[in-house]
This record gives sequence, C-alpha cells and structure tokens, in this order.
Amino acid sequence: QVQLVESGGGLAQAGGSLRLSCAASGRDFGSDVMGWFRQAPGKEREFVAAIKWNSKNKDYADSVKGRFIISRDNAKNTVYLQMNSLKPEDTAVYYCAVSPGLRLWVSPSYYEYWGHGTQVTVFS
Repeated sequence: QVQLVESGGGLAQAGGSLRLSCAASGRDFGSDVMGWFRQAPGKEREFVAAIKWNSKNKDYADSVKGRFIISRDNAKNTVYLQMNSLKPEDTAVYYCAVSPGLRLWVSPSYYEYWGHGTQVTVFS
C-alpha cells in the first residue's frame, strides 16, 4: 500500500524557516516526479514545487521562487521542502504528491498519490 507521510510543519515567525519532509513507502518512487502543493482555507490547492527523479529538473511557483528549495533522496524515497523567508501568506496545509512519469506537472490532477498534509502557520 502506497503511503506518503509529511512532517516538519508547525509555527514560524515571518522571515523564519521550516523544513518539510515527505517519506514515501509502498513502492519505488525513484523514477517519478515528486511535488509539493498547499491549500489555504477557502482557497484551491495550488502548486508549490516539483522535482524530477534525477534532481536536476525542478519547477517552482512564482510565489515561492528564490525562497523555497525542493530536494529528494531516492535512496530514502523522501522529498524535502526547505522554506526560507517565510511570509504570512505561506500559511496553508502542505501536501506532498507523486506523479508517475517525467513531466513536472503543476496541476494536481496529474498527481496520483497524496499525503494527508502538514499545517504550516506563519505569524508576523
């Protein structure tokens, strides 16, 4: 059974940092795209970042570019999201997801597996 488990969320002051982790199990995700999405109250789920299996190809939402860094460890089936210079508007539930294949999709429709999410709250 495929499982994605996020961790590392919590409270942070504006300007601070948090590091999210997502451990995947149930099969080998080494050749898939892994991504992060977020959803704030009353808003749709939105793309944050995605990374290909080789870690060389990445994509970021404009709102986080230059502040967030996505990385992965294929040996551990784990994807990370280093979040720096946090802003109150980054407050949301953050989800990791897996998209089989090689395309860095930004639409959540192309992601097959999802975690349950971890809450990130940034206060000013």
